[in-house]
Amino acid sequence: MRTRIHREGRRMLLIMLLIVLAIDITVFFYTPRWLFAVVVLVSMLVMLFVTYFFRNPMRIVELDDPHFLLAPADGRVVVIEPVMENEYFHEERLQVSIFMSPFNVHANWYPIEGKVLVSEHQKGRHRAAWLPKSSSENERSLVVLETDNGVQIAVRQVAGAMARRIVTYAKPGMQVKRNQHLGFIKLGSRVDMYLPLNTEMDVEVGDSVSGNETILGRLAD
Repeated sequence: MRTRIHREGRRMLLIMLLIVLAIDITVFFYTPRWLFAVVVLVSMLVMLFVTYFFRNPMRIVELDDPHFLLAPADGRVVVIEPVMENEYFHEERLQVSIFMSPFNVHANWYPIEGKVLVSEHQKGRHRAAWLPKSSSENERSLVVLETDNGVQIAVRQVAGAMARRIVTYAKPGMQVKRNQHLGFIKLGSRVDMYLPLNTEMDVEVGDSVSGNETILGRLAD
């Protein structure tokens, strides 16, 4: 596994670096040396955290069985339960939700291979991402995928109290593969999946998962 900076963070890091350098140079010429040392230390910590936040581990997985579901995001499983999905399917589905803290990798991956049927963004509130109502009231993006044998699942990127931008790369009609990024969410957030009720799950609520590495379960044949 190799790690690099995600493309969503490169411009921000460059802008922050220029701002930090401007502040540090100003402080160097117009303040006492002890204050300059404090400002430099704080600047370094801020840059390190932002760089860490936008890390992009190069995770490559090879699976022979196309029915396996991979985790679309890093984080902790907070929901596994049947719910009524009223945005697209209008039927009962198995909801699996992963909460992402600010310290998790925030890139999102496609959990299965298939065709993108729907990709749409909806504005909304910015409640705490771990709250149940965040799935239906917060700003979010919905991506619906269909496997080669006609099984459809939905992946919903949900903004949290701190998240202010959801990036989704999926476009209707695209054929997507494993190891491809679905998108990116900036700061704390969550990812919901809506699966057929007969999906066999291999994780439980409270489990920590890694995007594009952890097998969540298996779609029925």
